[in-house]
Amino acid sequence: MPASPIRKLVPYAEEAKKRGVKVYHLNIGQPDIKTPQIALDAVKNSNIEVLEYSRSEGSEIYRTKLAGYYAQKNIKVSAQDIVVTTGGSEALLFAIGSITDVGDEIIIPEPFYANYNGFTTASGVKVVPVVSSIDTAFALPPIEEFEKLITPHTKAILICNPGNPTGYMYSHEEIIKLKDLVLQHDLFLIADEVYREFVYDGLKHFSVMEEDGLDEHAIMIDSVSKRYSMCGARIGCLVTKNKEVIATVLKFAQARLSPPTYEQIAAEAALETPDSYFKEVNQEYRERRDVLIHELRKIPGVKVPLPKGAFYCVVELPVNDADDFAQWLLEKFDDQKETVMVAPASGFYSTPGKGKKEVRMAYVLKKDDLIRSVEILAKALKVYPN
Repeated sequence: MPASPIRKLVPYAEEAKKRGVKVYHLNIGQPDIKTPQIALDAVKNSNIEVLEYSRSEGSEIYRTKLAGYYAQKNIKVSAQDIVVTTGGSEALLFAIGSITDVGDEIIIPEPFYANYNGFTTASGVKVVPVVSSIDTAFALPPIEEFEKLITPHTKAILICNPGNPTGYMYSHEEIIKLKDLVLQHDLFLIADEVYREFVYDGLKHFSVMEEDGLDEHAIMIDSVSKRYSMCGARIGCLVTKNKEVIATVLKFAQARLSPPTYEQIAAEAALETPDSYFKEVNQEYRERRDVLIHELRKIPGVKVPLPKGAFYCVVELPVNDADDFAQWLLEKFDDQKETVMVAPASGFYSTPGKGKKEVRMAYVLKKDDLIRSVEILAKALKVYPN
């Protein structure tokens, strides 16, 4: 199993804190936005006396309400099309395990969420990367590049929309191109849509589940973690109209018995969160994005595209090895007893040598903290020996 580039530097951060150094965490997508009170209160006010197993596919009440939420997003599904999982991570594991055998292949535009490497490794599946570039703001590569990679072992194309780590958001036209491709070659299209709510600049998110003709091919991955700032709740779901996939996913769900009960209670209540919450959160993230990108672009030699969604950006730095630089920041550098933690981007690629000069940053800190973080980064780059 590959180490997580997001978490592998944690021991160095902990050592820095023991030395009295404050660490600004730009490395992990842990929002500081307050969890909706309605979700917290639902757990506090619960009168459960026996904490029983739930159904393996998740509470029917929650799945029914979740289908109602999706209907508001022009996604027409029923409770029977949904399996509740322990976070979006388990949904991805179940999806990959259900549609592939050992030795099969999944095509993924890179850079991609680093744990896709772990999920595929756990299933004995090979990631076949199609490379997108920072020079094109990580736009979807030409469909011809995907077609070149399709073999008899190819089972699916996996996208993250909006993207982690790039913040790229696929246009409706790009979704249609992918739809045509998977239909032509009889593949699955897996869409990790956990950042659906975080879209900027007047753009609109298009789900694979909105597209006609994809009922047997589309698998959507979702989660409450980012939407409601409930990362610790570990409630996600897999959504598909393909009954055979649902039946197979359910076998995986039964093997782990059930998703957690209290967290489903919180997630069900969170569905009542008013739209005003998302408008405020969306505006806050957009402002943070603008501040971070503006400050980063002041640093000589830094390249960073403007993210269109989620709350991440991939940044090219004037260094030879971003892994070494990220560790050096924690081990050997501080400015007035403060330093920054970033995620080296090499772990978000599967092509050897890619992303060596890049890092992922999450703009999940307050704007003043983002400004201070970039100030520290700029000073560090001036004295970094490599």
